[in-house]
Amino acid sequence: MNAESPASAFDERLPTELESSNAETLRQIVASQIKEDGETVIKIANEQGKTLPVTLSPALAHSFLEVLRLVSSGRGFHLIPLDSQLTTQEAADILNVSRPHLIKLLEREDIGFTKVGRHRRIKASDLLEYKEGRDAKRANALKDMAEFDGEHGLL
Repeated sequence: MNAESPASAFDERLPTELESSNAETLRQIVASQIKEDGETVIKIANEQGKTLPVTLSPALAHSFLEVLRLVSSGRGFHLIPLDSQLTTQEAADILNVSRPHLIKLLEREDIGFTKVGRHRRIKASDLLEYKEGRDAKRANALKDMAEFDGEHGLL
């Protein structure tokens, strides 16, 4: 595979130093142009040198910045459409749990799923909703423990 192939995207490899450096430069440029209260217009020059305006909605601008942050930090990533149907292994990997643990969550109906033949499929949006709830509970538990420790002079 050559380096220009879509198959060599960052879900299959880590960015090179040059890619990370270029991503950080682009991230800084875009970040300096973002308007928190509305659309962001950036100007990009095409091959003929003509400057063209590109309008980014707040959601698109922040998503673009997040991708650039990942690349500039030398990390790979995988984009998952919210309507994707994930295998149990893919879902377990996203939650950073074992596949058997994920199966227990599915059987307890903590996460919705469908069956395709004898295989379970989890909708990405359902998985991410569960993950957000789980992460929020963990954050609250840590906050409560820190407050308890502070109140009881344990810190």
